[in-house]
Amino acid sequence: MLNKAKQLVVPGLAAFALSYAGITSVSAQQMDAAASQALIAKLQQGPSTINVSKYPQGIQDNYEILSTKCTQCHKLSVPINAEFVLPDEWSNYVKLMMHKPGSGIGGDEGKKIYDFLVYDSSVRKKAALDAKLAKLSPTQKADAEAKIKAVHAKYDK
Repeated sequence: MLNKAKQLVVPGLAAFALSYAGITSVSAQQMDAAASQALIAKLQQGPSTINVSKYPQGIQDNYEILSTKCTQCHKLSVPINAEFVLPDEWSNYVKLMMHKPGSGIGGDEGKKIYDFLVYDSSVRKKAALDAKLAKLSPTQKADAEAKIKAVHAKYDK
């Protein structure tokens, strides 16, 4: 089951990443195995864990859910090193993973994983987040910032 889940996740994740890069004409079925493996290899570079000891307890708890659920199909380094930083990018990513066979990620867990990823991006990936926010329209930027603030408001006390 795990190998089957990986076979489904790798091309889907690669196609999803390519769509964010502006390459929308490539479907998961059209992607060859080499391109999928290259993307996963790239995401697996860098840290495979995050020191969350300075994060609020709720975010630390959400990291445990991410660590447990996401490693059922791929290494934890995949979401940790993903170039996604905007709330909508994480929302789409988490929804994609929730629909993968064998993920075992339910709605409540998906929300907690999303909260962790948005929070972490606003702290650990702040420079990348700021760069992407600067490229958004004023409306899109305000929307993204509101989503980030909403996550922080739930956990920063």
